[in-house]
Amino acid sequence: MADRYPAGTEFQARYLRVDATRIRYIDTGQGTPVLFLHGLGASVYAWRKNIGAVSAAGFRVVAFDNRGFGSSDKPAHGYTNAEYARLLVALMDSLHIVDAVLVGHSMGGAIAAEAAIRFPERVRGLALIAAAGLGAREPVLFRVARWPLLGALAVALRGRGFVERALESSYADPSKLTPADIDQYYAPVADPDYGRALRGVLREFRFSGLAGRVDPIQVPVLVLWGEEDRWIPIALGRALATQLARSAFLSIPRAGHSVQEEAPDEVNRLLIKFLKEGLPHVPENLAWSTPSSP
Repeated sequence: MADRYPAGTEFQARYLRVDATRIRYIDTGQGTPVLFLHGLGASVYAWRKNIGAVSAAGFRVVAFDNRGFGSSDKPAHGYTNAEYARLLVALMDSLHIVDAVLVGHSMGGAIAAEAAIRFPERVRGLALIAAAGLGAREPVLFRVARWPLLGALAVALRGRGFVERALESSYADPSKLTPADIDQYYAPVADPDYGRALRGVLREFRFSGLAGRVDPIQVPVLVLWGEEDRWIPIALGRALATQLARSAFLSIPRAGHSVQEEAPDEVNRLLIKFLKEGLPHVPENLAWSTPSSP
């Protein structure tokens, strides 16, 4: 699909070979580096409503298709939490980024937190948006994909209809999704190597891998959730925030798991406030109670 995002926008997709993986990324703006990490089955398209706002607020924004997703390489293996954290730091090295604020959604949040645990000197702050790490609910297809024999068949049957249903379940109001959104999400799913990569991720990545391990994270953390999240319940967000030393927990009403896509204005407002005011002062400047004001 030649018109994959960011085609037709002000941004340009570039490629780097990092840790033996060809990675597609966007690099825009100037200032403190902010790296965006998408979730399972997504790509930089998941941040289409956030990249411009954060860049315009005075930050260097890097968003990339992680290994196995989007237009990046899709090998059979290399999908453990630790391997993803190493890939992230290798990408930072390639882009000459000493340290950065990591913004992770869903699986990307678990990877961002993993990097903060393993490479604390490289992480200036965290924004964990509907982050995995303490567990997640999965579609039946994802569970079956792990099975030795039926897994390959189940993944081979993936289609646009499955992508559409999965996206709808990640929104509180599915009517906000457009056919173009579904096309953009489905385009990499149709790649021949996608099924192999998805099975690798589901077998190797631990979606509960942060349980009992977040004490070393001492940087300021914004934990942000949609109140109608059906993929990772908001209770897990509150639990995660209570385990972090310097965190602020906020929720957004009438938003589901893909909160940064469904309620981008509110997410951008809170994220930029965190980047500008919260990094040096958490929890003083961000000790807000939930839910956040609309």
